Amino acid sequence: MLRILLIVCTLLMATFAVAEGHQCSTKLKDDIIITKQHIQVKGASGNLQITPDGGVRLNDKVIPLTAKQRLQAIDYQTEVRKELPWIRQNTEQKLAEAKQILDKLVVRVMGQDSQVRNRLNVLKQNLNKQIDKVIEQRADSLIFHHQRLKTLEADSRILLNESLGGILQDSINEMGRRQLLTGNDANQSLQNLLGGLSGLQQDLELEWKKQEDNFRQFGQQVCRKIAHMEQLRIDLLNKLK
Repeated sequence: MLRILLIVCTLLMATFAVAEGHQCSTKLKDDIIITKQHIQVKGASGNLQITPDGGVRLNDKVIPLTAKQRLQAIDYQTEVRKELPWIRQNTEQKLAEAKQILDKLVVRVMGQDSQVRNRLNVLKQNLNKQIDKVIEQRADSLIFHHQRLKTLEADSRILLNESLGGILQDSINEMGRRQLLTGNDANQSLQNLLGGLSGLQQDLELEWKKQEDNFRQFGQQVCRKIAHMEQLRIDLLNKLK
């Protein structure tokens, strides 16, 4: 059971697929800041600012633009404004879907009052906080922190490991209490307990197989969006040289 819970719970973290989990070929190496006034891309490639009407500052210098260059700048900043919020929103949605898969199985096998459901809620909330560390929503801006992406998987695995011990213990305790209430002898209760855990594991495996392609396709979609944004940025900078 622990192995399958780890696989499915890891899905809660791995849905942020800009990353190692889906091995995107394109890696963002800059922070990206979105405000009403401009987008800003700063890091390894310098400091680029683009206003909604296509005005460009590069390394604090105003860049004179041709009409074609201005259109390229507008296209890039429009794409960034669209895709980063999309990635954040849909990652959170996939996270909720993965948690719901687990929750339904827990309710079916262990009941509405299972403490495992509370642990899953806490885990989901903590993983949402991890997402917010990478794509941070502020009152007046949205910020992508590229350095934090490097620690996302490791930090999320720590959260998972901390949660899984409690989830497993609660599962054993709750199923054990249920078996004791049946009045069976100790050997029979143990066999029933192990059978219950095995049944839950099988249910999780079946559900994971149903959902795996869906989540992987989402990861690939995120990678394509990241690659497209980055190519637009590279093309624009090349034209500005």
